[in-house]
Amino acid sequence: MENIKPEKNPEKKIERIKELVQILNRASRAYYQESREIMTNFEYDALYDELIALEKETGTILSNSPTVNVGYEVLSDLPKEAHPQRMLSLDKTKDVSQLVTWLGEQQGILSWKLDGLTIVLTYRDGKLAKAVTRGNGEIGEVVTNNAKVFANLPVEIDFKGELILRGEAVISYEDFEKINDTITDDSSKYKNPRNLCSGSVRQLNNRITAERNVRFYAFALVSAENMNFSRRSEQFNWLAGQGFECVTYKHVNHGNIEETIRWFADNIEENIIPSDGLVLIYDDIEYGNSLGRTSKFPRDSIAFKWKDELRETTLKEIEWSASRTGLINPIAIFEPVELEGTTVSRASVHNISVMRELKLGIGDRITVYKANMIIPQIAENLTGSNNIMLPENCPVCGKKAVIKDDNGVQTLNCINPECLAKQIKLLSLFVSRDAMNIEGLSEMTIEKLVAQGMVKELADLFKIERYRDRFIEMEGFGEKSFDNLLKSAQKAKNTTPERLLYSLGIPGIGKANARLISKFCGNKWEKIQNITVDELLSVDGIGDVMAQSFRAFFDKEENKKIVADLLAEVKLDESEEESGTSLEGLTFVITGSLNHFENREALKARIEKEGGKVSGSVSSKTDYLINNDVNSSSGKNKKAKELGVPVISEEDAMKMLEGQQLASQ
Repeated sequence: MENIKPEKNPEKKIERIKELVQILNRASRAYYQESREIMTNFEYDALYDELIALEKETGTILSNSPTVNVGYEVLSDLPKEAHPQRMLSLDKTKDVSQLVTWLGEQQGILSWKLDGLTIVLTYRDGKLAKAVTRGNGEIGEVVTNNAKVFANLPVEIDFKGELILRGEAVISYEDFEKINDTITDDSSKYKNPRNLCSGSVRQLNNRITAERNVRFYAFALVSAENMNFSRRSEQFNWLAGQGFECVTYKHVNHGNIEETIRWFADNIEENIIPSDGLVLIYDDIEYGNSLGRTSKFPRDSIAFKWKDELRETTLKEIEWSASRTGLINPIAIFEPVELEGTTVSRASVHNISVMRELKLGIGDRITVYKANMIIPQIAENLTGSNNIMLPENCPVCGKKAVIKDDNGVQTLNCINPECLAKQIKLLSLFVSRDAMNIEGLSEMTIEKLVAQGMVKELADLFKIERYRDRFIEMEGFGEKSFDNLLKSAQKAKNTTPERLLYSLGIPGIGKANARLISKFCGNKWEKIQNITVDELLSVDGIGDVMAQSFRAFFDKEENKKIVADLLAEVKLDESEEESGTSLEGLTFVITGSLNHFENREALKARIEKEGGKVSGSVSSKTDYLINNDVNSSSGKNKKAKELGVPVISEEDAMKMLEGQQLASQ
């Protein structure tokens, strides 16, 4: 960001206005249309406030100024429609006392200012007839089909007259993280829930919208045929009675508004829906309407943006965090400070371009804040030594890192396809129940551990005690979760060759094949990792492609080290399982819930140990269907009845495992 101060010379002021308009419009275009950020919220607000001051001082407002233009430009192929009346944005303040003055002796409604996509809904004859986005305030996009699949939106209501209301389409933080986790291409990842919501609502295929779990919260009733309301709160109550979820709100007056703002501030981190402030509106509808509007703002409502709590601190280091997409992000580590009631010592710097714009250097004095009171950010660098050296290698795999330039935004990237940071799915398999069974390690947690350099290879998952302090400082974690994870990892160290083999994620080697190979090798790991291709081909179910893949994995030097490091951490039970013959030649199908076995896989393993086979579907080759609900009308029970296959309970199966004959046999 160009740090140019306002000039006293009128001509220079006009030039600065032009410059600010260009910078702010470029930032808005990147944020709203290209799903990327080129400056922080703090920087944008500072430049925006400077522009407003210059426009007031000079009396000059350019036609393309962001102070007179609202919303994104319509770029998609969705149908367009003009709004009957221009949709205005809200005037804003960060001063609580100004809100108190603005409200005066009136009663008000204070609510979250949700950070999503504004939608105008029209209902006729009790059915959703039309949904239009805000667009640029004058022209929006018709997204009716997409609105019909919003997770919580009623498509039919009891009211049969024409109803027009406005609300915000949003995606929760949790759903945002889940969806982003499924996107492997960094250029396709969404930067924040607002971008994801915008992309989800403006889809040509509403199946995608449905999958994104978009929700709608009403914040204004525009009109309801033959209905008259005197209070905004009455409108909210009526909308709720029609089945709409309304934005969370509180009644306020000049006596309790400050206290109510503190309530919202205290609860912002618990709010699962993204919010970028509050909205205050007069409860008295007639009074609010009598105030009219300006060219850009209505006078019956005002937005409150959190006044950023700034703290000065010292930058200690830049930590480089690798992601599953190969992106290596700079993380600022600074002397801990108290912000919004919590201790903060880390903040993302987003990319190389932002880091260089801030001119960061070790030992610099910086100011930090929480964007929307949640996300730590660097506001300003007071020193500007600009002495950060870029790492030459990836912090996870150690291979060469390269700089990429995407539309002027520079990022550092790992191009090694086998980097562990890019193999989160492999790590998830490794810790899964049927593999090493390390409880408490979700895919999201694994990604954070890898990103922060705590896990660089599989064996590191058993060494997390080294990072106790760093782990409990991570957002969403604490001492209890760390202790539980540590216990689970210690327990998982005692495992079997079969589980270890499956956990390595060798192509084609699933649970069944891992079991067959382990059994063939007498459950001895040394034999397993040195088995020849010819020997593998003699194992029932192992073909040439699978055998070659297996051998290639263990012949690779990098994998030899991975396995050796794992063997140094785990204890293998190599005792051979004694196989029985009580179920030899019998084929079973398992369905329904179990009472004695942990899960179906556990029962399946016992059946196979006794020489039986387990199939997934009932056929003429099935000897028994195991279902505790013997009289169930399920499809498998019906199929078994049609084919004359006996349906037995879990207890019956246990008797057969012990070699007992069933009474009916």
